[in-house]
Amino acid sequence: MQPLSTRGLATKLWDWSISREAPVPLQLAFSSNAYLDVPVEQAIERIAGFGYRGIELLADVPHAWPAGLLPVQKQAIRTAVEANSLMISNINAFMMNAIADPRQPYWHPGWTDPDRHYRAIRREHTKRALHLAAELGAPAISTEPGGELAEGQGRAAATDIFYDEIMPCLDVAAACGVSLLIEPEPGLLIERFEQYLEFAERVDHPSLGLNFDIGHAYCVGEDPAEWVPRMQQHTRHYHFEDIAATRVHHHLVPGEGAIDFAGVFRAIATHTPDMWITVELYPYRDRPDEAARAARVYLLAQAAAAAVTIA
Repeated sequence: MQPLSTRGLATKLWDWSISREAPVPLQLAFSSNAYLDVPVEQAIERIAGFGYRGIELLADVPHAWPAGLLPVQKQAIRTAVEANSLMISNINAFMMNAIADPRQPYWHPGWTDPDRHYRAIRREHTKRALHLAAELGAPAISTEPGGELAEGQGRAAATDIFYDEIMPCLDVAAACGVSLLIEPEPGLLIERFEQYLEFAERVDHPSLGLNFDIGHAYCVGEDPAEWVPRMQQHTRHYHFEDIAATRVHHHLVPGEGAIDFAGVFRAIATHTPDMWITVELYPYRDRPDEAARAARVYLLAQAAAAAVTIA
C-alpha cells in the first residue's frame, strides 16, 4: 500500500470511493513502540498474531535505531515481517529514547533546539531513518513537528530553524523515494493543522506529508472527522488512539476515551481510503498484548457500525 503520489491518482480514488461500487478496504497496523521490552522480531510476531495487517516500526532502541543497525539486523526485520505476512505502514522516527535526553525522551533532541550541534542529532537521525525506510520498503517516516520552544525563543525564529534543518532531509527523502511526515503534537511548535498548512506552504516540497494523529487533533480542540477532508491532499498516514473527554494528551486504548471513531472511519473511507491506520499505544508497554487486542476488537466494531470495511 503506497501513499498518493499524484493528483490524478487522488482524483481516481476519490471517484471510486464516492461511487460505493468497489470500496477500498482500510487496513490496520500497530506501532511497535508499545513493545519496548521485547525484541523487534517478537513484537512483529505478536502484532501479526492479533490480526493486524501492518506494523509501524520504531526507529529507536530496542527495535531499529538506524545509527547502530547492522545489515544482519535489517535482514532479520525483513524476514520477520515477511514470515508474518505483514507490511510496514510507517517508520516512527519521532521517538529518540536512544539519546536518553533527561528533558523528555520522546521528542528531544528537537528540530529547533537552540544548540545547533544538538539539533544536528535530530537531522542526521532523520536522514538515517529515511534510508532505513527505503531499505525495508516502508513508504514513509514520521517526525516531530518542531519541538518545544526554548525559553526566550519566539515562534518565528523557531520556524526558521525548523525550515533550515528539515529541507536537506526532504531532499534525502526525494532521493530515497520515501515521504517525510510531520506529526502535529500538542505543546510543540506545530500542534494544529493550520500551523502545518502554513509551514507546508513555505516548504513546498513534494516529499513532505502529514502524519494525521486523530488523538492529537482532539487534544487541541479540532474534530478529526471534520479535518480529514480538509487535509486530504497532505495526509499520507494516520495514527489512532483514544483521548479522554478532558482532552489531556494521554494515549488510551480506543473505546476508553471520547473520540467518535465511527465518524472518523466514515471520513477516512470517503476521502483517503488508501491510507494505513496505525494504532499507537506506547503508554501500554506494561501490557501491550492486551492493548493491541482490545484496540483491534473495538475498532473493527466501530468500522462495522460505520459500514466501513477493514481488511
